Amino acid sequence: MTQLYVLFEHASGYGLFKVSEFEEIGAFIPQVEEAVKDTAKFQKIVKLIGFKPFTSAASALENINAISEGLLTTDLSAFLETNLPSLVKKKSKIQLGVIDVKLGAAINEAYGVSVTHVGVVPEIVRGIRHHLSSYVKGLSPAAVRQTELGLGHSYSRGKVKFNVNRADNMIIQSIAILDQLDKDINTFAMRMKEWYSYHFPELAKLVTDNYQFSRCADLIKDRKNLSEEYLEKLEEILLDPSKAQAIIDAARMSMGMDISPLDLMNIETFAKRVMSLSQYRKQLAEYLKSKMSVIAPNLACLIGEMVGARLISHSGSLTNLAKCPASTLQILGAEKALFRAIKTRSNTPKYGLIYHSSFISRAGASNKGRISRYLANKCSIATRIDCFSEQLTTAFGEKLKEQVEERLSFYETGNVPRKNLEVMSEALNEHKTMLENMVAESKKRNADAITNGDVDEIPKKKKKKKKHQQDEVPDVSASDVKQEEVNVSVSLADTSAVEGEKKKKKKKLSEAAEDIAETSIISESAEETPKKKKKKKKLSEVNGEQATSVPEAKPTEEGPKKKKKKALQSEDIFSSIVNDVNDNQNVNKASEEKVPKKKKKKSLQPSEISPGITIDVNGDQSISRSSEGTPKKKKKKSLPLEVQSPGNLDVKGDQTESAKKKKKKKLSL
Repeated sequence: MTQLYVLFEHASGYGLFKVSEFEEIGAFIPQVEEAVKDTAKFQKIVKLIGFKPFTSAASALENINAISEGLLTTDLSAFLETNLPSLVKKKSKIQLGVIDVKLGAAINEAYGVSVTHVGVVPEIVRGIRHHLSSYVKGLSPAAVRQTELGLGHSYSRGKVKFNVNRADNMIIQSIAILDQLDKDINTFAMRMKEWYSYHFPELAKLVTDNYQFSRCADLIKDRKNLSEEYLEKLEEILLDPSKAQAIIDAARMSMGMDISPLDLMNIETFAKRVMSLSQYRKQLAEYLKSKMSVIAPNLACLIGEMVGARLISHSGSLTNLAKCPASTLQILGAEKALFRAIKTRSNTPKYGLIYHSSFISRAGASNKGRISRYLANKCSIATRIDCFSEQLTTAFGEKLKEQVEERLSFYETGNVPRKNLEVMSEALNEHKTMLENMVAESKKRNADAITNGDVDEIPKKKKKKKKHQQDEVPDVSASDVKQEEVNVSVSLADTSAVEGEKKKKKKKLSEAAEDIAETSIISESAEETPKKKKKKKKLSEVNGEQATSVPEAKPTEEGPKKKKKKALQSEDIFSSIVNDVNDNQNVNKASEEKVPKKKKKKSLQPSEISPGITIDVNGDQSISRSSEGTPKKKKKKSLPLEVQSPGNLDVKGDQTESAKKKKKKKLSL
């Protein structure tokens, strides 16, 4: 019978529940919806198998993000492998209920479990969510609500992907405030002119700028007090001496009415407020330029900061503007005219917000539509570069601006502009050089900060690390020295034993040599024997040193030497050991000169052997003798070609009797 298990993902962790008799329950889904509210009935049907809480808020956010994308995390896979029986016993037939279809497909692909998300599963999950605090001990309803709220906030912030350095929302708000300030300053300036014109109506005709008019009204106040002393101050405000003199002359013959001091005070206060708003508008414009140079430098370089900011604000974000095609960007801001043209079946508009660009105003009347379409194309390219590039420069914006200039000259003069591929390759090269210069400047700034003493902690930390590394070098104690001596002597004994076995084989093969070879072999064997004795001697010395390594040992003659070894480094220890071995070898050689020579087995007379003749030993190996009398080892089967022919060999590869006779004849010769 198939068993139903339900996987429940919550902000606090993963839960696995077993549903009993789900096939019968599925036939009565309306009754199940009513029975979900009863905790006792629901707990009889649905039982908790396992629950794994999240260790931290970051782990919970990571798992929930993966579940929303239909990915199987390591935490979830480990939980399923631990609690789901089908992963342990493949023979058992079960069905896993999930809410997310993508997650179910991932579980089915990974483990081959039958997954469902329809039928009774949604109602079971709704009941589990309702009664979760009664299933898990220590999880109160208040804690459940708190974990859900915290995870919801962190999940929403993660989806927004807010970047402090590239926040296009600041551009949207700044351009909105700028537009509002322009309207407010114009309204206040108009009210200011109407109010002050009651006293000095000629000033509004002479000074048309709102900011300058407010400053002049704040300076002049009562026109009867205006004299030649105010000429320099008026020149500073207006930057025109003729206008300043005209204002003084007009104040003498003005047709304005007299005004009370209280009214002048109010006018002065309002003029200062208009002046402060105008100054703040300039500061905000500078702020907008700096933000555009960081967020969308190529778009700002191509079309200007104000027009680019209005395009971003109208589309909603820089990403939305980058997703727009060039045809949409061209008429962005002229939606009403577009819908009216579609309704009346008339000509659609040629431009929207990009009409405020200087390129369209410079183009002729017949070329405005062409240049607006071309400009929209380049703006779309610049916006996508700004949106999806990690490292931004103005290289592409400058090259795109050059292309628009060349297209304008093409419409006027007919000069053929450069191809887009050529321009983009140049822009890419300039982009790389700009990035290299930026990296070099940052390194130079860091170096200057270190030299000026702004950054003092970095070199101090490095010095501390070096001192710490020097302090970590261990001191060589007497026990360590003795242990190293033992290891080195044992390794020397092993290597000498291997060499002795090789020389024994050579000795067996050289039994049939001449007298000179015999003497050399005997001398070689005499050299071998002291080595063996020396090895035994060395091993005995090692054992003796190990025995004397006990702290309560009696002092011996080697005591001063051991005291010196305490201060030696590892290289001096190994070199001293090698010197001791060489001294022992010389002593053993001198003692072995008195040892009698060993008797050799049957050897040939020197008269029977001549140099350069090959002698076979046991039919397997042969020894050749050079004119100098030194034995040389040769390969097997070094007989003449006649003897090595197939007819002279038996089945086992041994020599036949005829071959042996031929060999004897040759030796007798």
